[in-house]
Amino acid sequence: MHGRVKVRTTEEERERKKKEQALKVRAYRAAMGRIQKKREAGELDNEMLSLTVQILLRNPDVSTLWNIRRECVLEKLSRLKEEETTCETPSEEKPEEEIQTGEDKPSEKKAAAEDKVHSIFTCELDLTEQCLMVNPKSYNAWHHRCWTLEQNPRADWQREVQLCNKYLKFDERNFHTWDYRRYVTGKAMVPAAQELDFCTEKIRVNFSNYSSWHHRSLLLPELYPNQQRDRPISEEKLQKELEMVLTAAFTDPNDSSAWFYQRWLLGSGAQLDRAPRIAAFRLESHGAVLALDKPYPDITQLKTELVGGGQTILLESWLPVDKRGTSWKCQQNFDYQRNSTYSFRLSEQKVDLLPLSGSENGAYYFAPPHGTASCSKDLLAELQTQLQSCLDLLEFEPDSKWTLLTSALLMRAIDFSANHETSLAHLAKLEKVDSLREGYYKDLAARWTLEWELAKWPQSADFPKRFDIADDVLLESLPYDQYLVIADEITLPNKLRNKLGKSAPKTFADLKLQS
Repeated sequence: MHGRVKVRTTEEERERKKKEQALKVRAYRAAMGRIQKKREAGELDNEMLSLTVQILLRNPDVSTLWNIRRECVLEKLSRLKEEETTCETPSEEKPEEEIQTGEDKPSEKKAAAEDKVHSIFTCELDLTEQCLMVNPKSYNAWHHRCWTLEQNPRADWQREVQLCNKYLKFDERNFHTWDYRRYVTGKAMVPAAQELDFCTEKIRVNFSNYSSWHHRSLLLPELYPNQQRDRPISEEKLQKELEMVLTAAFTDPNDSSAWFYQRWLLGSGAQLDRAPRIAAFRLESHGAVLALDKPYPDITQLKTELVGGGQTILLESWLPVDKRGTSWKCQQNFDYQRNSTYSFRLSEQKVDLLPLSGSENGAYYFAPPHGTASCSKDLLAELQTQLQSCLDLLEFEPDSKWTLLTSALLMRAIDFSANHETSLAHLAKLEKVDSLREGYYKDLAARWTLEWELAKWPQSADFPKRFDIADDVLLESLPYDQYLVIADEITLPNKLRNKLGKSAPKTFADLKLQS
């Protein structure tokens, strides 16, 4: 446990504990042996339940025992159902007085049967509650409680919410309880606004609460959605959240929880479950290539169409260019007409294609990865205020890794092109200050560098046929390489090209298919 001082024991004390442990092991093996024999014999009775209780109250993390209890519960429910069916007899003609005196008996029997079922589930809930007092972070106990509630038609979800409140008073950072809370509040239909207030209260008690910050990040997009989806939440709420998290971060600059939450606020709000978007596309009469902004394992599941020249062509015969599923080539010939305009449709997304310059036939589309999302004047002013606060803190603590990283992120959120060199300088310093994560900072620098280079590419004279990165640009990897599939020629720094070897990105010229 956190904050517990380790107490050294004497040789006599160690010997006593060793004997106690040996007795516990002997009792455990005897009980487990008895349980296994009864299970093999199909004896899923009350004795079996009692045997499992003896062990689970000491060690709630024995998955097999919880599985056996579930078998016992299902067996009990099955027997109750059989008894209920057996008790039901075909209706026969009875004297009028007997009918009048016994007219409530069927409903009474049904209520009694329901009470028996409820008592079985209550027993399981009581056991999990006792086990969680032994170990509040027991995966198995929490899972069994979820299973029991799902089976119980009379589950009291409001009581479960109160139970979460109780356990979070003992340990407000227990992520098991927070995860369970998300489950039961959904079942109890607790309003998201009420949950957000609860989150705020827990954060005020203890800023260093990763679970509460995470819970907050799941609630805010639901309560304050951003229609443009270029930020995680609406700008007005984002500004208030940034103000709150800055206070938390500056209370203890070495605590990472608030910095992580701030990083989420500065993110793009990308939806992991959204469909892939078109990153780049190039068409010639002998075939086409397509780059997606996120991996997709089977593009044949998406409808791809080429519209132009007075016709709509369904594109088929797609083959993967890379193992990730971000680049694809189409082995299909087209009657490309130079004087016609074309557009490409990927499911619900449609983009207009631009003709290649010069005398060469073909058309293309390119959308570089966005380095900065648009923001209002008020939000921009708040970001600049936060950046200045971070820079002021760096004057007193120049090696504060979270402040260095956050200031770099703020620079990119404000204007990634104007602050590109400075943000990279912060990452270079972080490689030395936080050497254990040197590889992470190098990968992040590579992503930012490629975003910068790809943003400049459309302004080059040879776009989109040639892509150049100067030899003095430091790159440890090549992210966003799928965006380069529309180029005929790619020039990379020698050190990077040697490092990539055969994994260097394929060009459009490499993928040309002769008709």
